[in-house]
Amino acid sequence: MSDSLDRLYSAVIAARDLDPDLSRTARLLREGNAKMAKKLAEEAVEVVIDAMSGKTDAVIRESADLLYNLTVLWAACGVRPQDVWDEMQQRERILGIAEKLPKSPGKRRAKADSASAAAISPAPRRPSLVLDARRPPKQR
Repeated sequence: MSDSLDRLYSAVIAARDLDPDLSRTARLLREGNAKMAKKLAEEAVEVVIDAMSGKTDAVIRESADLLYNLTVLWAACGVRPQDVWDEMQQRERILGIAEKLPKSPGKRRAKADSASAAAISPAPRRPSLVLDARRPPKQR
């Protein structure tokens, strides 16, 4: 899987300089992070809807779209797939492969010894962002 995402990332980087009229990737990169984030969120919602509807084939297709849009956003943000693999490997050493990093230090200490837990500190909560400030909210 990581090999496929590495190849996709390389293709996304190569598409940066392509004509946006001919390349969806180049167009997405030129539209900016807000547009890329919006596309990523749309794909994530589609995966959730299809999963809740029991549409396995659709979950597979939409997941591929989700990974594509995530990879484009990574490229725009200067995040390499290896950066993500390194983070996952660090978390696996501390918590195991199937665990998500807890947000609360107390929960983290309960899962890992204090020396290992100190190696990772949770990211501070981020403020909410408006993804597309050009469009005013609908009036109801």
